[in-house]
Amino acid sequence: MELSVVVSTLNGREQLLLCLDALSDRLPSTCEIVVVNGPSSDGTTGAVRARDDVDVLVEISERNPNVSRNAGIEVASGDVVAFVGDEYRVSPSWYDAVEATFEAGSDVVTGPVTGFSSADADAKRPRSVAGRSVTYFDGENVAFDRTVLEALDGFDEYLPIDGARDCAHRLAALEFTVTWCEEMAVRDEVDADGGRTDADWGETYRARAYGLAKNYGPRPSVLVNPLGSALQDGVANARALLGGEATPTACIRNGAAVAANTLYGLKDGLRARYADRTSRRNPAGLSSRHDRAVQVYDRR
Repeated sequence: MELSVVVSTLNGREQLLLCLDALSDRLPSTCEIVVVNGPSSDGTTGAVRARDDVDVLVEISERNPNVSRNAGIEVASGDVVAFVGDEYRVSPSWYDAVEATFEAGSDVVTGPVTGFSSADADAKRPRSVAGRSVTYFDGENVAFDRTVLEALDGFDEYLPIDGARDCAHRLAALEFTVTWCEEMAVRDEVDADGGRTDADWGETYRARAYGLAKNYGPRPSVLVNPLGSALQDGVANARALLGGEATPTACIRNGAAVAANTLYGLKDGLRARYADRTSRRNPAGLSSRHDRAVQVYDRR
C-alpha cells in the first residue's frame, strides 16, 4: 500500500504541528504527507516549510474544506488517500488498521473520532435513504482507494460543509462500501474543554437539502427529511427558549434561516442533478477546475 495522508488546515498552526508530529511518529517514513493550507494568517506556511516530514505543502485561497480536499487529491500520489483533520492525532494502531483493511479489499475505511464526532454512530449503523443503504462517515478520519476517488470525481465544492455526507450518498449510488474499523482511531487532544462551535443553521440545512435533491431528485422523501430535522430542531429550540437559554429573536432568526436555505438548497441541488446526470452526481468536482492552488511546495 502506498499511502498519502492529506491534512487540511486554516489558522490552526499549533494543533497542526501536533497532528504532524503524530503522523511522523506513527506512520512509516514511506508514507506521503500533504498539507493543504489556507488562507491562513498565523504563520502556518513558515512552520510547515521548516519541517522535513511534509512532502507537499499546497497553499489555497478559499475557505472551503472540499476545495482543500480536492487540492490535496490533485497532488497526492498514493494508491490510498486518507484525510485527517488538523486538530486530531492518529492512534498508534491507525496505520496498521488502514493497511489491513485495504489489503482485505475495502473501498473506503473510517474509524472513531474521539473528542467530537456525530458520524461515528452512523458509520456503524448504515441508514436507508430512498431505498439506498448509506453509511455516513467523518471526513476528518477516512481513507479511500484512489480508484474510488476517481469514480467520485473527488468532493463537491459547492458545499461549504457536509461534504462527507454528500460523498456518502454518492458512494452508495456507485455501490462502494464504507468499512468501519475500531483501530483506525484519531483523538482530539487540543481543545479538551472547548469543543467546536455549532454549525450555522442556514448552511447546515442548505447543504442537507442540496445533497438530497442532487442525489435523489424531486421525490417526497427529499422534502420529508429536512422537514423532519427542522421539526426536531424546532422542538429543541423551543425548549431552549423556555429554559432561558435562547431568545425569541434568535429563534425567529434561526427559523427564517432554515426555511430560506432549505429552499435554496433544493433548487441548487436539482440544478446540479441535471448538470451532471452520471451516477457520480458531482458537477463541481475535482475535474471541474485546476486553479485551486496558489502555490505548491513539493519536496518529492
